[in-house]
This record gives sequence, structure tokens and C-alpha cells, in this order.
Amino acid sequence: MKIRPARLQHGDTVGLVNLSSPLNIESLGDKLAFLEELGLKYKLGNTVQAYEGYLAGSDEERIKDFHQMIVDPEVKAVFLVKGGYGISRIIDKISYPLIEDNPKIIWGFSDVTTLHTQVNEFANLVTFHGPMLSSPKGELDPLSKKMFQQLFQPIEIQYTESISPLTTIIPGAVRGELTGGNLNRIVSTLGTKFEIDVRNKILLLEDLGETIEQIDLMLNQLRLSRKLELAAGFVIADFNMPDDTYSYEDVLKVIEEYLKPFNKPAVAGFKIGHCEPNIAIPLGVDVLLDADEKTLSILPGVE
Repeated sequence: MKIRPARLQHGDTVGLVNLSSPLNIESLGDKLAFLEELGLKYKLGNTVQAYEGYLAGSDEERIKDFHQMIVDPEVKAVFLVKGGYGISRIIDKISYPLIEDNPKIIWGFSDVTTLHTQVNEFANLVTFHGPMLSSPKGELDPLSKKMFQQLFQPIEIQYTESISPLTTIIPGAVRGELTGGNLNRIVSTLGTKFEIDVRNKILLLEDLGETIEQIDLMLNQLRLSRKLELAAGFVIADFNMPDDTYSYEDVLKVIEEYLKPFNKPAVAGFKIGHCEPNIAIPLGVDVLLDADEKTLSILPGVE
């Protein structure tokens, strides 16, 4: 069992850091107000306004900023505020024992997939795949906002078709630990010490702006590296295509072609990732995926 971080209390302070691409600080405006609505205080890391070319500060600056938030006793959660690119450069320099010794909520998605998989594995800590506070689309939608409540009390999430239409790709039911996130970031670590461990786990996949050929290529890499074979099941989330040439349904046909030979339960259509709403979920907890009933039951992520 992985460590579940302590739940937040009203009045707690959360640390905001950026380990990826540079951020326009103005995009945080209404999101900071939302944190205040939740009854939270916040502390801005140095990387929130840092620029180092296409990165939010140098590798050293980003590592230092993150580590400082992890050890700061006042900070009860660390929110990564921007995606893009950059975490892959520092995953071998982050101190996972430091995180395990100071377990707290870590929240973000997209490029943060790289961090989630490593913290789940090397720090034995549950993390949260949830919307960034720097979303370019302005205020978060109501359902995305509601999902922050799982940080204040242990809530079991029941994802059904009441949230979004779901499609059974392969029938069956399976229980296992949930892992994964952004397909591109998962594939980028294959062949390294930091490649994702999917053995007997349920693999979440989502992505943004990849062509159907690129999606096919990455799924093939997962096949050749035996990740599709070793996983216990699959949660297929949003795939936001770069243009109108191919649809989500076209992507699902490609995914089905890759998953069918392994006959593991698989369901598609989850609004998790680069979409609205973006349903926040914990990673590293046990879930029950029922592809026949088209439901995903997720155990709480906090203590």
C-alpha cells in the first residue's frame, strides 16, 4: 500500500511551483482566487515567474524550488501550475527519499505525468492527476472545481456515464493500482531506469495534439516494451486531436487494435486530461474498473 498524504484543512498553505514551461503570471489570477474560495493560503515558488529560454528557470532552480516546498513544514500540498516540457530533465535529480520522508499532496497533469510515475514508484506516495491552475481557458468549470474537495476528506470517486459517455473496448472487470497519464511522457521514459511499472496495474492514457500516426507509434512502443501485455486493464481518457482530419473515434479504433490481442478490460471516454471537465483523480491507489457496467471506482487519495 502506498502512503496517502494527509488531507488539507481550511487555512492550510499550498505551495505553487513550476517545473516545466514558463508561465504567464497573469493566467493565475482567478485560480488564486479559487484557492482562497477553498479556504487555502498559497506560497509562490521562485519558478512561478522564472524564465530560462523554454523552461521555468534552470534545472537547478526548479529542483531547488520543488525541494524547498517539499520540506517546508508550512506547506501542506504542492501544486504544479504549468505543463509543457521540462520535468523529464530533472527526474534523476529529484530526491525521492526526501518526498517519502515529507509526504504531502502533489497535484498536476500533462508534463507532470513524468513526476507522478516516479513519486508513486520511488517515494511510495499517492499523487493527484488534476487540472493546472494556469489553464489558458480561464476559470475552471464547476465539476473540475468540485473535484478539489477530495483533498479535504477521503472520498471514493465513482466515475460513471453520469459524467461522460463511456465505451467498452474490451469487456471484463479488474482491480489494481492506477498508474499512467500522458501517453507521450510515459513513452519518453521507456528504456530508462525511470520507465513506468505497469505490472498488474491499470494504465491511464491521455494526450493532446498528437497526430494519429504519432499515437500509433507510441502505442506500438508500449506494445514492443511489453507494457500493454503486463498491464491489468486500461482507462482511456481524452485525446484532443490537433485538427479535424481524425476524430476521437478514429483514435479509439487504433487503441482497440493494439489492446484486443491482450484481452484486458478497457474502457474509453473518461474526461481526464486535456479536456473540460478535467476530472481529478488520485494515482497510486486501487481502483475497480468494470468494463461491462462501464464504471471506474477509485479509492480515496488522502488520509
